[in-house]
Amino acid sequence: MHHLPDSRWAAIKLFAMDVDGILTDGTVHISSDGTETKQFSILDGMGLVRLAKHGIATAWISGRPSGATTARATELKIPHLVQGRTDKLDALQELAAQLDLGHDQIVYMGDDDIDAPAIQWAGLGVTVPDAMPAALAAADYLTARPAGRGAVREVCEHILRAKSLS
Repeated sequence: MHHLPDSRWAAIKLFAMDVDGILTDGTVHISSDGTETKQFSILDGMGLVRLAKHGIATAWISGRPSGATTARATELKIPHLVQGRTDKLDALQELAAQLDLGHDQIVYMGDDDIDAPAIQWAGLGVTVPDAMPAALAAADYLTARPAGRGAVREVCEHILRAKSLS
């Protein structure tokens, strides 16, 4: 589950991912006044910026709306931000239709039960080492790096390397 042929990575035109437990370690800090903070990896951010520079689309599909997610997506200029959608597969298929992409041109990365159908449907399904069993079972590729600590960057590097862009 760690090695996939470059041809599969090279076909990718959209990297879509869950947020909590993929771009973060899955923890949320909520202060007494109700404000929420999240920790994002600079490594992951740089990988996503590099993909954008080479014309590869990115999307964040999150089951829960969050101001912290919106702020980070804005900072990184993520073109497709979908929040409050627990039907990840429907959201991903809508985006694929909108961008006129086939599932083989999409990598989806998630870590939980609600991500499993999207992981399964995408041409390349990716998850992280501490994912839930359904996500692990659906995935084609398991990252070496943990969520929130460069796992997204690892996927970005595979795409860029396969397209000879790194």
